[in-house]
Amino acid sequence: MQIEFSSAVRAALDDRRPVVALESTIIAHGFPRPENLAVGRALEAAVAEAGAVPATIAVLDGKIRAGLTEEELVRLASADVAKCSVRDLPAICARGLDGATTVAATLRVAAEAGITVFATGGIGGVHRTAGGPADISADLPELARSHAAVVSAGAKSILDLPATVEQLETYGIPVIGYRCDEFPAFHCRGSGLPLAHRADSVADLAAIVRAHRGLGLPGAVLICNPPPEDVAMGSDEIEALVGQAIRAAEEAGLTGPRVTPFLLAEINRLSGGRTERVNRALAVSNATLAASLAAALAEGK
Repeated sequence: MQIEFSSAVRAALDDRRPVVALESTIIAHGFPRPENLAVGRALEAAVAEAGAVPATIAVLDGKIRAGLTEEELVRLASADVAKCSVRDLPAICARGLDGATTVAATLRVAAEAGITVFATGGIGGVHRTAGGPADISADLPELARSHAAVVSAGAKSILDLPATVEQLETYGIPVIGYRCDEFPAFHCRGSGLPLAHRADSVADLAAIVRAHRGLGLPGAVLICNPPPEDVAMGSDEIEALVGQAIRAAEEAGLTGPRVTPFLLAEINRLSGGRTERVNRALAVSNATLAASLAAALAEGK
């Protein structure tokens, strides 16, 4: 895979210093303008403050980029940019377009680039469907395929979380709770779904990631970092909001990739903006933890 690196990311990788991959969909599609640019900056700042080099990944003018300038962040936040999963990379690159990478695409690029830690908000998973074919995010098979430690607040609350956790187990993806015993539900600290493994320190996380590599196992290690306690929402509250949002999406006849951004925007509207505040706080928290993990892994290189 041809990847263009910023000078800062290239130098850090050459020197084997800690680098953290960040997705760009959160900038182009995750928040309304101008909040989206502020979030992109905050994620990069959180990584830097915790001792690692941020590598926001995107496609610009048909070139896959690892590490963006301030001007390029502004460009992503200001324009209508395509949402780019792994399947979209060939078309976006061939046509010289811009693309904001999803979890799956960012993970694939990070693994190809040699970036071993990736921070996101929440992964995709199995969607709630009332009959019809199952809708399963490309994030799950990519987690089973691409090597990296992925830090997230579990999976998005709008998903079928029991089915998502079952798929993670089926794919053989190690799921580690960071100071938690339940799979986080993005806006909520718990889902009632128990985790088999827990780590209470960054050193313990690093040891697990090293062991995963040492065993030659495929795919990623998924590290679940619950949203901060001071902003997390209750499960009953978020479930009621998700139910209303799903009904609105069904009435609008939405399908495919349009569903997730609609649902997230709708529950934010219904919550009076509260879910957006949770989303930002957990994304920054994940970026900070990912940078600390990358630093610990670099120290043990």
